[in-house]
Amino acid sequence: MTSHTHIHPLDDALLLQPTAPGVFTGRTTEPYWNMVGPYGGVTAATLLQGVLQHRGRLGDPLSLTVNYAGAVTEGAFTVRAQAVRTNRSTQHWWVTLSQADAEGVEQVATTATVITAVRRGTWSSTETPMPTVQKPADYPAIDGLFPVQWVRRYEMRPIAGPLPAQWDGAEHDSLTRLWVRDTPARALDFAALAGISDVFFPRIWRRRATRVPIGTVSMTVYFHAGAELLAHTGGGYLLAQARAQEFRNGFFDQTAQLWNEAGEMLVTTQQIVYYKE
Repeated sequence: MTSHTHIHPLDDALLLQPTAPGVFTGRTTEPYWNMVGPYGGVTAATLLQGVLQHRGRLGDPLSLTVNYAGAVTEGAFTVRAQAVRTNRSTQHWWVTLSQADAEGVEQVATTATVITAVRRGTWSSTETPMPTVQKPADYPAIDGLFPVQWVRRYEMRPIAGPLPAQWDGAEHDSLTRLWVRDTPARALDFAALAGISDVFFPRIWRRRATRVPIGTVSMTVYFHAGAELLAHTGGGYLLAQARAQEFRNGFFDQTAQLWNEAGEMLVTTQQIVYYKE
């Protein structure tokens, strides 16, 4: 794994070099490494970055769905972003991340669909207001949530629903709530927001106080914030909240919301996650 220490770790991880129209090369970086591969949030951000860097892009991200088809391994990869349909105000994208296997054959590891859109000023409202919590400084930051690199890239200040203090099989509700931001601090953009949307530990660990193996199968991020709101949010904290709705037959879901400090909802997300007894 390689990195460039003179830029923010996230910008380093998202470095993509164009090699042909819609084709980019990149590589994994150590600061966002998880147990057996890159942190899923940075993979999602990388796929979105392929669209953000495309010269033919219309508008800003509206939704991102990432399907983790296979393991991303250490080293180089290729991102391909193709606009498959462009309408007056929306554009639909197909994106893949592929790597060469041991025999040198390129294999797709991750796929994504992205919708970008031109936003227009309309009547707006919310059905899910931000929960009432104290300011970020009123909650202590934690360190070493997991013994992996990527957690050091986020400043986390838990409010409710932390990891179980004891892995004793005692059941809890699945709700987690925390203040979070990139570290070092970094102005928020769409790629960073996609990455931070995956910051939660597995809901089943909270629900069962049992550390079973898990793996995200698919994650969707709905961007409610446009570029102007992200610029207004800057490098501030986000209030992140996640809970599960169902655990059944080896899979569970996760639904989450993220607001800025002003109480403005930025994204809602959904995941489906594999678990093993």
